Amino acid sequence: MRIDKFLWCTRYFKTRSIATEACKKGHVKLHNKNIKPSKLVFTGEKILLRKNQINYEFIILDIPKNRVGAKLVDLYRKDITSKEAFANQNSLKFAKDYYRKKGEGRPTKKDRREMDTYTINNNESE
Repeated sequence: MRIDKFLWCTRYFKTRSIATEACKKGHVKLHNKNIKPSKLVFTGEKILLRKNQINYEFIILDIPKNRVGAKLVDLYRKDITSKEAFANQNSLKFAKDYYRKKGEGRPTKKDRREMDTYTINNNESE
């Protein structure tokens, strides 16, 4: 089975095209080497996947015939991801404050909507 199809079948990615794109960008490695989306994978191979700033590691136990339910995913792969990978994820900030300090740069869409509602409400009261 192709690696992009395997990642889609085991629910690492929502669509197969997203899985293909991840392979092309080098987020998927087989034996610590970048691979193409068309690479065939077999049981017993170790896959390293970088997704949402977490490095997932797993071993393929079996090849599914098609996309499996979330409860059945563990039949097809053994997760060997270290606990430190998830601990580091909690310390990362995904909020907009991490990327842009308050008051710096252009306002976001949410900020503009809040300003619009504020100005509209003040103009109506006059």
